[in-house]
Amino acid sequence: MSLNELEERISEISGVNVDACYQCGKCSAGCLFTAHMDLLPHQVLMYIQRGDESVLDNETPWICASCFTCSVRCPRGVDVAAVMESLRELRIRERGYETIDLRKIENLKDLPQIALTAAAQKLTW
Repeated sequence: MSLNELEERISEISGVNVDACYQCGKCSAGCLFTAHMDLLPHQVLMYIQRGDESVLDNETPWICASCFTCSVRCPRGVDVAAVMESLRELRIRERGYETIDLRKIENLKDLPQIALTAAAQKLTW
């Protein structure tokens, strides 16, 4: 099975084969933040498997705390946290950001600090 363009970009950044996911839902069942997500982690993987780039516009990657519970629970070894990190990186780069102006982030107090830290690290390469 060949990878779609979105899967290739995710794999290039994270080294994760999203096609290994068979939608068991263990990642979503173990996530403590699903009540705040617009898509559950296994749904994010499904969107990527379909090549649906609308996944880049949802809030789930920004809610993810990168605690790795999802990755540890996955029976297929899919590093879901790394996929979420890759989605954040793709979104930041697609918007053409070179730096982060914290004054322009409307919901700054609502975002997990890990997301801001990860974004800052991506922009310092």
